[in-house]
Parts: sequence; C-alpha cells; structure tokens
Amino acid sequence: MPLFLLLLALAACSTTPTPSPPVMSADSSLTLFDFDDPDAPGWQIENDGVMGGRSQGFVQIEEGTMVFTGEVVTQGGGFTSVRGERAADLSAYDGIELRVRGGGRTFDLDVDDGTRHRGREVNRQASFPTTEDWATVRVPFADLETTAHGEPVSVDPLDRSGIQTLGIYIADGIDGPFQLEVDWIRAYADA
Repeated sequence: MPLFLLLLALAACSTTPTPSPPVMSADSSLTLFDFDDPDAPGWQIENDGVMGGRSQGFVQIEEGTMVFTGEVVTQGGGFTSVRGERAADLSAYDGIELRVRGGGRTFDLDVDDGTRHRGREVNRQASFPTTEDWATVRVPFADLETTAHGEPVSVDPLDRSGIQTLGIYIADGIDGPFQLEVDWIRAYADA
C-alpha cells in the first residue's frame, strides 16, 4: 500500500474531538450612560425650589463628559439633583459604578424603580465620595437607603429588573459652589 493511501486511511479512522465552542461568561458590567454618544438621553435638573429652597443646579454635556454644576444653599432646602431616564433590567448586577471627578464633595446616587409610598416617590440612595482626580466609585445596591421625602420607609426591596431612572444628588450640608464631572455610568457584577 503506498504511503499516501496509508496516511489517508489512518486519518479517516482517527477520532479527532470536535472543538467545543468557547464558554461565554456573563458581562461583568453594562454601560448605562456614555456621554460620548451624541444620542445619549437627556438629563433633567431638580432644585430644592420645589420645597422653598434656593440651591441651583445646571447640567451640560462637554467633550464626552456630563458636567453637573451649581451652588448649594442649605437654608430652606439644601439640595439639587440631576436625573437621567434609563429603563433597564439590572437583576444580574450588584450595583452601579461611575467614573467621576468632584473636588472632594460627597454626592448621592439615586436608583429609581418607580416604587411609591402613600403617593410619594421613593428614593433609594447611597453616597459616594469624590476627589480632585478621576476615580471609579462603586455603589452596591445593598447600600441603598430607602426614603420618601427624607423619611425612612418600609417598602419592597429594589426591583432590579425594573430600573427606570438614575439620579445624582448633592445634599452634603455644605453651602457653596460644586462641580461634578461624570465620564460614564455602568452596572457592575461582582466576580
């Protein structure tokens, strides 16, 4: 038998395992807001004027960054906020991470699933620090405190599958100007 036919016969008889497809792992993060996208949803300001306060907040997108600026006046209110709509199912994630720079002021992240308590909007918030330099901060869903008009309330746990909006508040009790820059906002999953 010629060598060529022998090799061909051996090749036909060998059992080469079929390669299995690669195992795909779940993404460890999901981008919710990327301010490089010209079609990014708009963000809306809510100042403490709704309760008689005089704080002022402003928001704009500059060079791929959301910039939240203004001034906090603690007398009569003491907060301003910015909120973006983003319906998302985050049931596979453990929290929200943001890449921010804020000059040392403390801000609060608010995660809204549409829950209401006695007709009032329920806030689920946790604070995050900032520095003069860019940093990634994480806010675990487990750290969110639940309130309605500043008072603790007992409601169902956060419905991670029904997130409607994310908000950022400044209510740190310090009078004066502030600036927060946000590069992106993502949901993250612990490894």
